[in-house]
Amino acid sequence: MSSLTVAASSLSSSPLTQFASSSSNNSLNHPKLLLKILSNAKAQFPISFKYSSRPSVYRLPRLKPCAALDEKDPNGATPVLVEEGSSSNIVDEEVEKSVKVLKNAAKTRKVAAEEVLSALSVLEKAKLDPSKFFNTLGGTSSPGRTWMLIFTAEKKLAKGRYFPLTAIQRFDAAGKRIENGVFLGPIGSLTFEGRLSWKTRILAFIFERIRIKVGPLNPLEISLGQKEERELSNKDPFFIWFYVDEEIAVARGRSGGTAFWCQCRRVNT
Repeated sequence: MSSLTVAASSLSSSPLTQFASSSSNNSLNHPKLLLKILSNAKAQFPISFKYSSRPSVYRLPRLKPCAALDEKDPNGATPVLVEEGSSSNIVDEEVEKSVKVLKNAAKTRKVAAEEVLSALSVLEKAKLDPSKFFNTLGGTSSPGRTWMLIFTAEKKLAKGRYFPLTAIQRFDAAGKRIENGVFLGPIGSLTFEGRLSWKTRILAFIFERIRIKVGPLNPLEISLGQKEERELSNKDPFFIWFYVDEEIAVARGRSGGTAFWCQCRRVNT
């Protein structure tokens, strides 16, 4: 976009003042006077255009949330909605486009990392209403819902990549439980289980036990000694959630990295 530079002298003697004065006397009927005024204005108000090669930056309006689905969720979770003040519900175009990019990335894993990072940035800045996030993320009954990690990004979204392993997280909103696991097919799995708390858009958690499974053997369970029922805080690991619908979820971790998941079937170990 061009920037407009105006160099002006004193307002009292400017051609614009003369123009206003003459217009009040019906002088606009005199073409010669009008041409003289415009000529003086051009001399005293030179206009120059400066072009910049830097891309324009568009800021999203601060909206309260959303995405509507045709099918009802068996767990009774309510879809996330976007509201703008007291107006009717709308879906912000930039948010909608970004969500489509991430859903396509989850299905194909072929969307360029730069596009994924840009979509994550849009959703972080959109400031969507998180009031429905927790039930959408963890369902309304135990054992909750499971989500597969698709993509992880470094702090400030500097760069990112698709997560190469099968990593599944289970969030149980009703039971306030969390489970995080890496699954290697017939080789085995490693899972962490604990409890969680939710406040506004922050999900804090702490792991209480580890389960290690090798091949067909029964899993080995190890306690982490976190039995006390203390209240969780920001000193514990946490996620800050920016977007959650029935298919994908976007959050930033305590370390500053951002990731997104897609909902999947529960993995039986």
